Amino acid sequence: MASGGFGFRAYTLFDTLVWIACLNVLWIAFTVLGGVVLGIGPSTAAAHVLVRDKVRGNAAPLMRRFVKEYFKNFGKGNALGLPLLAVGVALTLNWGYFSAGWDFGSQIASAGILMAALFAAGAACYLFPMFARYELSIPQYFLMSSRFAMRHLAGTVILLFITAAALFVCRSVPGLIPFFGIGAWLYATGWLCDRFFTANDEAMSAADGDAAAASAPSAAAVGPVSTMTRSKEASLA
Repeated sequence: MASGGFGFRAYTLFDTLVWIACLNVLWIAFTVLGGVVLGIGPSTAAAHVLVRDKVRGNAAPLMRRFVKEYFKNFGKGNALGLPLLAVGVALTLNWGYFSAGWDFGSQIASAGILMAALFAAGAACYLFPMFARYELSIPQYFLMSSRFAMRHLAGTVILLFITAAALFVCRSVPGLIPFFGIGAWLYATGWLCDRFFTANDEAMSAADGDAAAASAPSAAAVGPVSTMTRSKEASLA
């Protein structure tokens, strides 16, 4: 029984590693297909849709689904990805400029830019997993991912730590990049964000239920009222 349990866990681990490696290759290939700049956003959006399905046990044929999601979300993926790239480039250039100065003002400015970069990176970690889970407008994705990053600091710190660890490993062992570097980061952050969002939604549902129970007597006193479906956006607040 024990050996069977171990064999099953070993098979599951191997299957997940192969899946991550295939996702990694697809992400790189379709990022290049989009000319890199126009390919990063759609590739990341497609990858997180597949990661969400995978962690929920609804895995579909990987390549076919990736291609479908890539072209389906090409416009939205770029609407999310291009502003992130622009902000990243701007922060990097400004930090490089101010960190080169030795005067007090330059050091304060470089520290402020570094803090802004950490916040932007934290919000970015939630952005595409949020896209894979919720139906929002493009501006709302940026707004809600930023709010989520601020309100759930423990989760944001964990995501930043995983991102930093992934960058360190990829820089130390560049040979991992074509096989696991990006795919492992996508899977880990997608898996964690799915659990963060689920916990948040359950907490919001419980709070809504308590509020509805508390207001039930007064509602009954004035007669029946129409119920309103809580929007997906509200569940993130």
